[in-house]
Amino acid sequence: MVDGVSRIRRLEDIEAIRNLIASYGPLADSGDADGVTALWSADGSYDVGGFGVSTGRQAIAALITGETHKALMAQGCAHVLSPHHIRLDGGKAVATGYSIVFRKNGEAYEAWRVSANRWELARQPDGSWLVDLRINRPVDGSPPNLLR
Repeated sequence: MVDGVSRIRRLEDIEAIRNLIASYGPLADSGDADGVTALWSADGSYDVGGFGVSTGRQAIAALITGETHKALMAQGCAHVLSPHHIRLDGGKAVATGYSIVFRKNGEAYEAWRVSANRWELARQPDGSWLVDLRINRPVDGSPPNLLR
């Protein structure tokens, strides 16, 4: 049986990870590259299907400050992340779920990119969590299934 302190720590960890994931969309949509990169460990990676792998905070920031993302923001966009399933294993965690990027097209919004996501995170010495790896793949029927 898990003691009360362990149960509370587990719930706090899950909530911290949920908040970290939920913060990604508003940070990305506002062009806050520093805020986005603060979610990752210093040598963390973001593997975006169709856009390559960016490793390190500077490379991840370039995704937000790059021409593709700037054009998306100028058009009007919203990165929306689903609730994620979170599995804790000591100081490591894996969160899986979906994301949709909506973009404005005329007076309406359309789903531009629908993706499966796998976030691998690590608890830091101060108790906070950072992303070591995020894998984002369009939901198009091709492997791998990141949601396992």
